[in-house]
Amino acid sequence: MLAIRLPDAIEKRLDRLARRTGRTKTFYAREAILQHLEELEDLYQAEPSLARIRSGKDRTIPLNQVMQRHGMEG
Repeated sequence: MLAIRLPDAIEKRLDRLARRTGRTKTFYAREAILQHLEELEDLYQAEPSLARIRSGKDRTIPLNQVMQRHGMEG
């Protein structure tokens, strides 16, 4: 179970969408979360990697080198 408070403007938009389509506000909130959760997970997992690269603890490999290593055309 999840309860969230939304800004009034967003709540009104969600209400209008739900009325126009005959679906519930919960349906649309759930859909939005499901569609964006993976993006948020990727972002938060990438931040520590970026910090390690910027600090010099990790390094990157140019794409053309990766492709050559795996026998792919570049």
